[in-house]
Amino acid sequence: MKSIRYIFLVLVLALGVSANAQRVISSWKITDLQNYIGHSDSVLVINFWATFCKSCVAEIPYYQTITDKYKEHKVKLMLVSLDMKESFPHEISSFAANHHFYKQIVWLNETDADYFCPKIDKNWSGALPTTFFVNRKTGYRKLVERELSEKEFEAELVKAMENP
Repeated sequence: MKSIRYIFLVLVLALGVSANAQRVISSWKITDLQNYIGHSDSVLVINFWATFCKSCVAEIPYYQTITDKYKEHKVKLMLVSLDMKESFPHEISSFAANHHFYKQIVWLNETDADYFCPKIDKNWSGALPTTFFVNRKTGYRKLVERELSEKEFEAELVKAMENP
């Protein structure tokens, strides 16, 4: 009887740990991100955000839902955290889990915005939130440096999918 209780306790503990498991957040350099963008055959939505940016956090839930809606069109959403080094990886991972962010998240391991911003778009000021739409097949590229409403986001995504 004691062995059954022990096994039960171990199972309960294991389930509790896995239920609260934090996501693995990868550290990327700007060259990694450029490589990802340059070799993707999907319509990409790259969202630059940070845990301290309220408008960033507000738009991510509907970004996830809307990109899921178009997954059959090979749409991918990547969340690129621009949080400080001290937040990587535990604070970002915990924050993402608590806010139900389930899309791929990477942390941009760069400190010089004057270096990395123009590598994404020469006009990017570094403002947050910023969303970058890319369709390599059609050559479509658009950077939006502000919070997008659900309607605006979906309309821009549709343009990215269809624009020749």
